[in-house]
Amino acid sequence: MREIQDKYFRLAKREGKLARSYYKLQEINQRTKIIKEGSRVLDIGACPGSWLEYILENIGDKGVACALDLNVIAKKFKGVVDFRKMDVRELTPETFAESAKEFDVVVSDMAPKTSGIRLTDQARSLELCEIAAEYAFKVLAPKGAFVCKIFESPEVKPFREKLRPSFKTTRTIKPDASRDESMETYIICMGYGEEPEEKRARPDHEYRKTKGKRTRQY
Repeated sequence: MREIQDKYFRLAKREGKLARSYYKLQEINQRTKIIKEGSRVLDIGACPGSWLEYILENIGDKGVACALDLNVIAKKFKGVVDFRKMDVRELTPETFAESAKEFDVVVSDMAPKTSGIRLTDQARSLELCEIAAEYAFKVLAPKGAFVCKIFESPEVKPFREKLRPSFKTTRTIKPDASRDESMETYIICMGYGEEPEEKRARPDHEYRKTKGKRTRQY
């Protein structure tokens, strides 16, 4: 039986967070500093709301938080959120224009309903990422950042390479809060519209370290 009550599950319960996924965005932001006080952030696929919870804690009163999902978020947060119950495919640049005409950060934690068929689930995940990226290109502010969850597959690298010319830096992160057996990984793009940096000598995929030992490569 899969062990569910792991470190991050227990931590979320102890600290009163909605879900373990809160700590995924926390780690991503600690490593990239893309979400800060005053940031205008769009959360695509926001339910159950753990990423939105983290966003609101970090953007302050001068920041803007917008979010959408097919489901309504039950939790009430401290802070103002422009939330829309809608399909990501229905988004237009005008959807959140009253709150923010452009965003400093667009994040997507969307995942398809899994079928149990690996290739099908990978393809559906890629499709959601492509939709999120297409929208991000329309609403990101100069030097903005885009983050999306994607299921590991041979298509991750080609998709990342499509994003690379539009950003200063593009890399892939597997947060510690992601379960070892999970297929998910996160593509992090920063510096929208800036000249891309040359590829680094090290691999684009990073290693996660456990007790000083490298585990698998992502």
